[in-house]
Formats: sequence, structure tokens, C-alpha cells
Amino acid sequence: MNILGIESSCDDTCAAVVCDGRIVLSSCTASSAAEQNLYGGVVPEIASRRHIEHISGVVRAALDEAGLTPDGVDAVAVTFAPGLIGAVLVGVNFAKGLALAADKPLVPVHHLRGHIAALYLTHPELEPPFLCLVASGGHSHIVEVRDYTRFRVLGRTVDDAAGEAFDKVARTLGLGYPGGPAVSKAAEKGDPRAYDLPTPHVEGAYNVSFSGLKTAVLNIVNKAAMKGEAVRVPDMAASFQYRATEILAEKLLAAARDTGEKNICLAGGVAANALLRETLAAGAQQLGARLYLPELSLCGDNAAMIAAQGYYEYRAGHTADLSLNGLATLGIEEPFPEQRV
Repeated sequence: MNILGIESSCDDTCAAVVCDGRIVLSSCTASSAAEQNLYGGVVPEIASRRHIEHISGVVRAALDEAGLTPDGVDAVAVTFAPGLIGAVLVGVNFAKGLALAADKPLVPVHHLRGHIAALYLTHPELEPPFLCLVASGGHSHIVEVRDYTRFRVLGRTVDDAAGEAFDKVARTLGLGYPGGPAVSKAAEKGDPRAYDLPTPHVEGAYNVSFSGLKTAVLNIVNKAAMKGEAVRVPDMAASFQYRATEILAEKLLAAARDTGEKNICLAGGVAANALLRETLAAGAQQLGARLYLPELSLCGDNAAMIAAQGYYEYRAGHTADLSLNGLATLGIEEPFPEQRV
């Protein structure tokens, strides 16, 4: 079964075709990241406009790469939540029009479920149940994946997401956007013990917090500036990265230890962070657990993950009609549109 996936929840316009939820036939992306970098982060209005400009061409390229026409796909899957609402609506409305024109089922896909499904593309042998840390620019969740379409959140950020904290620290240090790769590159030449950054206290065994950590970096930078001193950027980048990845790894490994789950996974944009990968690999080995990591190309936003999850949503009967709307927020556990009363 060939599923066409469309993703437009942030600043990347993406389309892909995936067979049976596991085999990528094509994956195409048009990014506005370079333009967003001029403003130090994503400007929602600019992102929405670029989606409008790119989406038709990206979908056409994905179909051509897969050697298919719209008639040759079995369903059209699209990210409908959560995300920047203007950006999400571009993808949703295009998918609705394409599904109507081609007379194909329309499948709504939750963005975080898509990130988890990226693991199936890298590890075809992986099947639920397992634990997954989903860490990205907008989300930090520890999720119990009970089945392909059944999820339970064990822990989450109580304020900023990990990826958002990386972006803000990068901007504070003058490292540019996107923040994750910029901080990691700067940290390569830094000392992770140079600055003693805090581990924010938070209620809930598996919850995390990054607001205080981000603020600690900002305060150190501001105090140094007032004294006419310079912050050692590589050292600060390394210190922040060390603390942020330590927080994430400790919570996921604690959840695995407490639940006894032996299959643990990492997904989302922050899953590309080399230090986080290394830390989790060492921790999983100590627990006697197996760690599953997505390919680097599948960590960030992409449509292959949406098409992969779309396959399982379609098999579960989760389709929508033309009344489907985009949503800025929606929990990964919450009912899909057709399940609501």
C-alpha cells in the first residue's frame, strides 16, 4: 500500500511516498530555514507563505521520484496537528484538494506520532510496545507506545521544549538558527564542565523543564556583558548541551528502569544530537535494553514519517472527510477528529 504523506507544520514543506509503512519510495523537502535564520527563528507568516509557494512542486517531485501519479497512491496522509496553525492549514487544505480530486482517502496524522513512526523506516523489525522520547523544537515527551495508534504520555516538559531551549541558547550566544546543530558544532571545541548550569526541579517522575536552564545561560551572558567580560561561547555551548542531554537521558532511562521496558527509542529533531545518542546508548547498555535511533535524515520534520504513520492510521480506520481542520495544539493521546462527539 502506497501512502502519500504531506508535512507543513513548521518551516519545512515536505512530501513523500512510503510503501506499507516501512519502505521509503520518495522524500522531498523545500526549507525556508535560511530565510528564517535572518530573523533568529521561525516567523510563522513567512513559513506559511513559503509553504504556499512550494507545496505543489514538492508533492509533484515526490510522486515523480516514486514513479507514481495521484491515481497510483492508496491514500493521502497529512499532518493536521499540532504546529503553527497557518503552516498546518496549507498542508491540510492541499491534501484535502488532492484527495478529493484523486478520489483517495484522507488520513489525518498527529505530528508526534509521525516522529515516532520515523523509527519504523530505520528499523523495519521494530514493533510496539516500546518507550520513546520525542524531543523537538516544540515538544519533549516520554511516550509509552502501546500499539501503532495507541499512546500514553508518561512525562513531558512543563515549560519549554528541548529544541526550543537549544534555539534560544543559540540565539543568545549568536550562533544562528536552527539552534540544535549550531550549539552542537560550537560545543565540539568547548568544555562541558566549564559552567555549572542547574538541573531545574520539576514535579512528576518523568517530567522535564528547560526554562530555568535557558534562563541561567541568559543570566550568565548578561552579567558578563555588564562587566565588560566575554562568555566563552564553545564552553557555554558544551555546558548547556551536556546539561540538557543529561536531563533528557536520565528521565527516559528512569522510565525504562521503572517500567521494565527493554526497547527504548529516541525520535524528533533533538534525536540528531550526538551527545544524547551516546548518553542513551551507554545507559541502555547498563539496563540491558536495546536502543533504537532514527536515521539522521529522519530526525527533523519530514513527510516520510507522516506517510509511515498514515499507513497505520488508515489501517485503524482513522480517515477524515473534507471538514478536517488543522489544529495548533493536540495531545498525542487525544481522540482524532472522526472519534470526537
